[in-house]
Amino acid sequence: MTATTTVPHEVVARDRWLRRLLQGQELVMALIGLGLAIFFTIYSSAFGSADNGPTLASYVAPIMIFAVAEVFVLTLGEIDLSVGQVYVLSPFLVVFLNNAGVSVIISILISLAISALIGCFNGLVTVRLRVPSFITTLGTVFALKGVVLLSSNGIQVNPAGTGTLANVLGGWSFSEIAWAFGIAVICHVIFRRTSFGLHITAVGGNQIASGEAGIKVGAIKIWCFVICAFLGGFMGILDGYHIGSLNPGTDGLTLMFYGVAAAVIGGTALTGGRGTMIGAAIGAIVLGILEDGFNIIGVNAFAYQLVLGLAILGAMILNVQLERVRSGRIEGRGSFARLLLRIGGRRART
Repeated sequence: MTATTTVPHEVVARDRWLRRLLQGQELVMALIGLGLAIFFTIYSSAFGSADNGPTLASYVAPIMIFAVAEVFVLTLGEIDLSVGQVYVLSPFLVVFLNNAGVSVIISILISLAISALIGCFNGLVTVRLRVPSFITTLGTVFALKGVVLLSSNGIQVNPAGTGTLANVLGGWSFSEIAWAFGIAVICHVIFRRTSFGLHITAVGGNQIASGEAGIKVGAIKIWCFVICAFLGGFMGILDGYHIGSLNPGTDGLTLMFYGVAAAVIGGTALTGGRGTMIGAAIGAIVLGILEDGFNIIGVNAFAYQLVLGLAILGAMILNVQLERVRSGRIEGRGSFARLLLRIGGRRART
C-alpha cells in the first residue's frame, strides 16, 4: 500500500508565483537599485538632491548604452572587447573629418559608418576565419588604440561643432540619458518583437539547430557585431559633446567591462542563449547608483571595484540557478534553486 501525497491548490499557486518571480531577474535588480537609492539618500541628502541628477545621469548613460550593445553579442555567446576603443575613436574621426572641410553632420555620419565597418570586420573574422571573438576584438582594441594615439599625437582636442547640435547630442545635462533610454527601448523592441531578435536568442541557445532550421547564423553574428560597434561609436560622440573635450588616452576598455557587468547583472547569460535589454538598462542604473553613491559618501574608489566584482560573481551564480528553475532542473538536495522553491512552500504537504 502506498501513501498518496497531495499538494493544496494554494501551495501550487504559490509555487507558480515564486517561479515567475525567480525568473524575473530584472525585477530583483530593480528592487536592489531602489534599495540602494533609498540607502544613499538616507545616508546623504546630497544624493537625492536635484543638483545630483545630472551627475547620476552621466554615470548611468554610458554604461546603459554599452550594456545594451553588448547584449547583442553576449546573447550569441560572443563578446566585443573593442567597443570601448570604438567609443574613443569615433569622436576623433568627427574632428579629423571636420578639420578636413567636411560638415559636422556628415562627419558624424561617416564616423558612425566607420564604427559599423569595424564591427563588420570583427564579425567577419569571427565567423569566416573562426577566430574566437575574444581574440579578434582584443586585437582590434590595440589596433584602434594605436590609430587614435598616432593620429592625435596624444593631444587632447575639443569636439567638432557647437550650438544646438552639440546640446542635442550631449551638451545638455540630460541629453545623454535621454538618448540612452531611447536606445534601450528601441533595442528591446528589436530584441523581443522582431524575427532578427528571436534569431539572436535561438543562435545563442543552439547554433547547430538554428542553422538546420534555416537561420543564417553567420549573418546574425556579423550584424550583432555591427550594431554593437555602431552603438559604441555613437556613445563616444555623445560623451565627447557632454564632456567638452576628447582625450586619446581615455580608458574605453574599463567602460566596456562596466557595460558587460551591467548586462550580466541584469540577467544576460555570458554563455549565450539568454539576453534582456531591460535587465541591462536596470543593471546600468544599479551600477550608476553605486558609483555615484560611493563618491558622495566618500567611499574609496577601490571599494566600488570590489563591489562590482562581487556583484558579477553573484549575478553569474544567480543566473545559473535561475536557469535551472526555468528549465525545471532543480534536482539535488544541495540545489540552491530547490532551496528557493522550498522557501515558497514547494515542499509543503498535507
